Amino acid sequence: MKKIIILLISMFGFCHFLNAQGYKNPVISGFHPDPSVCRVGDDYYLVTSSFEYFPGVPVFHSKDLINWTKIGHCLTRASQLKLDKCAPSAGIYAPTIRYHEGRFYMVTTNVSGGGNFYVHTDNPAGEWSEPVFVDQGGIDPSLYFEGDKSYFVSNQNGITICEIDIKTGKKLTKGQTVWNGTGGRYPEAPHIYKKDGWYYLLISEGGTEYGHKITISRSRNIYGPYESNPANPILTHINEIAQSNPIQGTGHGDFIQAHDGSWWIVFLGFRPQSLLHHVLGRETFLAPVRWDADAWPVINGNGTVNIDMNTPTLPLQTVKPHDFSTGFDETKLGVDWNYLRNPFMRQYSLAEKKGSLRLKATSVSLDDNDSPTFVGRRQEHIDFSAAAVMSLNNAKAEDEAGMTIFYSSQAHYDLSLKKTEKGKNRLVLRYKIGVLNHIASELEIPADKIYLKVEGNKDFYSFYYSLDGKEFKFLDKINVWYLSSETNGGFTGVYVGLYASSQNKDTKAFADFDSFTYKPGKME
Repeated sequence: MKKIIILLISMFGFCHFLNAQGYKNPVISGFHPDPSVCRVGDDYYLVTSSFEYFPGVPVFHSKDLINWTKIGHCLTRASQLKLDKCAPSAGIYAPTIRYHEGRFYMVTTNVSGGGNFYVHTDNPAGEWSEPVFVDQGGIDPSLYFEGDKSYFVSNQNGITICEIDIKTGKKLTKGQTVWNGTGGRYPEAPHIYKKDGWYYLLISEGGTEYGHKITISRSRNIYGPYESNPANPILTHINEIAQSNPIQGTGHGDFIQAHDGSWWIVFLGFRPQSLLHHVLGRETFLAPVRWDADAWPVINGNGTVNIDMNTPTLPLQTVKPHDFSTGFDETKLGVDWNYLRNPFMRQYSLAEKKGSLRLKATSVSLDDNDSPTFVGRRQEHIDFSAAAVMSLNNAKAEDEAGMTIFYSSQAHYDLSLKKTEKGKNRLVLRYKIGVLNHIASELEIPADKIYLKVEGNKDFYSFYYSLDGKEFKFLDKINVWYLSSETNGGFTGVYVGLYASSQNKDTKAFADFDSFTYKPGKME
């Protein structure tokens, strides 16, 4: 009996330890903004914005709200997501995910065409339906279900609500403006929750910059009038107590009640790194919410959050370690990879050379707001190293392929192998910064196969090459801030990409990439 008691005490202590470990923010790093979350039993599903990248709206799964695994995308077909020649930071804005009567719904806005729409599925890791459009303007739409009624919420001339037919998207009532926020600019990101007989309306204000904040109001009737929380904003880092916090721009949140009854909020923020510039984009953060009966919610005690969160959590679940690298042995690219706008799939092949990704050059370049031959994955860490092994084949003068550190068509750093008019191979490191095109390094390479590498830290990207994969030679380094949102505007983050392009419209050139590695952490 004594042994049993000791065992039970030990088990209780272990469970308590699991529930009090704390965690680190962000819970999803890199360019993953505008998070929205829903729960089914003890499973959690989260989506984020994707803008001009395809496929659109990544979907994540978790058992503990802290450890997330990307399981797919909501928008995987051109019929769902038209991005033809869309501008940088256009395309898909601010999705919301909800679960109702056995079905998942993801509602969002394509600002480049079509407006507000939703898709649905029974399996969030699988294929989603064709779009159902809703004729109500604004952005950042949300769905709220109550009984047999479905409500559509957006930020058209203030926060606007209407009832819709969830099967067709048809409006059943006229849109009614219910709240304009507390006076901050750009009231947006509305979500409605019902608790203790109150309808709570959560929004963001101040713009998705340093002045971002989350505010909340409530009403006994879904159509208002809504009473503003006297303690607004309930989350912001614009105040003096957070002026030196490594997380800034906090806002655009979504509440979730966990299966143990606790409340949490997911929200976006960014981490400035070099002279207060951020290049990773806006990331997904998590904070606990104290929400007493008939009371206003309080986020993390004082409306601010930290990198190291010393707070009780759900029991932490182990997840399979993420493999950031690939030998391109798969039959299709994994969920980490994206294309720019709607891809022309004939330009890509994993079958023509086993164990390689073949990229076929076209005359569309990385400088164009179009669909170049490009695949990339998000830079998810301030300190990282990425490398690729490639060969350039069937090439003529002005054909090129290589790696790119890509923010937008107006801001990217490219390390490429390029053919000259004499048929020689030339390694070129180019910086594209607005109207400035600068060749930082150029040298002749006596081989068609080359190893390319880039290392990033809080201040610089450094570029290297090797002919044997063992000895890497340094080429040049450049400041990260030229690829930041502060320098270029926009809402995305940096990608590490592979590409092939040409100045010849009839090019037959292609590049074979034999491997790609991405390693987080500081380099020695």
